[in-house]
This record gives sequence, C-alpha cells and structure tokens, in this order.
Amino acid sequence: MSRTNSPKSLGYSSSLVLQAIAGNFRYGFDIMDVTGLPSGTVYPALNSLEESGFVDSSWESADLAHQEKRPPRRYYEMTSAGRRILEVSLERFRLLEELRQKSPSSEPGRA
Repeated sequence: MSRTNSPKSLGYSSSLVLQAIAGNFRYGFDIMDVTGLPSGTVYPALNSLEESGFVDSSWESADLAHQEKRPPRRYYEMTSAGRRILEVSLERFRLLEELRQKSPSSEPGRA
C-alpha cells in the first residue's frame, strides 16, 4: 500500500464515501445506497481511500456469508488519518456552500 502521496483534501465523491463510512455504512452496496453514487464511483473511491491510508478493509468470514446466502462482504473502517481528512473535506465543502450562497448569481433576480 502506498501511503506517501496522500491528498490534502478529498474530492466530493470520496468525501461522501468517507462520510458514509463514518456513519457506519461499512461495505460497498450499503455505501452506494446511502450516497446514491454508482459502483463505478464508489469502488474506485474506496480503493483510493485505502491506498491513501484513510480507510482499512477486511473481508468477513466466508462461512457467515454462506449462511446468509450471499457473497462475502469487504468491510471498511476509517483510520485516524481518515478522520482528519474528512474534517478538512467537510470544512472545504461547507465553505464552498457558503461562497455559493454569498455569490451575486444566487440572489433572486440575478442571472
């Protein structure tokens, strides 16, 4: 795992995925359901987050999955670095929303 080039902040999709994990949605389909993002966005984001050291993953037991008649799930857990980058990302997107609300084009009657 390469954890040397961690970004200083995350893109919107990766931030959503990390927020979902923080909210205890811990496997791919659950994350897709709660975020509304497609698998082609969620799984690459999960891989990138893990490579950057923001999440760790582990596979559940094949026996448990077999008992529930489904494939094994890969569960994701946020690391301390993930918690820090999520805070940075949440602040970043909060500031973007504040700026959008302050922009003249967001005022009624403005184009």
